[in-house]
Amino acid sequence: MPKRVLQGVVVSDACNKTVIVRVERRVMHPVYKKFVSRSKKYAAHDEENRYCTGDAVKIEESRPISKRKSWVVIDGPADAAPGRGSRQKAAEAPAPEPTPRRRRKTAAAVAAGGEAGGAA
Repeated sequence: MPKRVLQGVVVSDACNKTVIVRVERRVMHPVYKKFVSRSKKYAAHDEENRYCTGDAVKIEESRPISKRKSWVVIDGPADAAPGRGSRQKAAEAPAPEPTPRRRRKTAAAVAAGGEAGGAA
């Protein structure tokens, strides 16, 4: 029996050597006869931490690798390099400076002429 091959999008690459792939399929609704999108997430083995969130990949059924993982990533984008991932990108790029939040004045504070957000 041949192994199943599914195509999906990587939604998480937080785990080491594992990516979570969302596979969508379209099925007809039994009553309304409209096509509805159904999706399922699979944990797939990524030996070299090559793929990151947003990559379109193909996964293939394999022997159980862990409790939840019985799929292996076999194909992905051409520009995916070994070791590429969100963790390395975040380490190289400086963190963005947080923007200060402005508190909205309440109607009572505006009427009293006091500070923002609090009572006069």
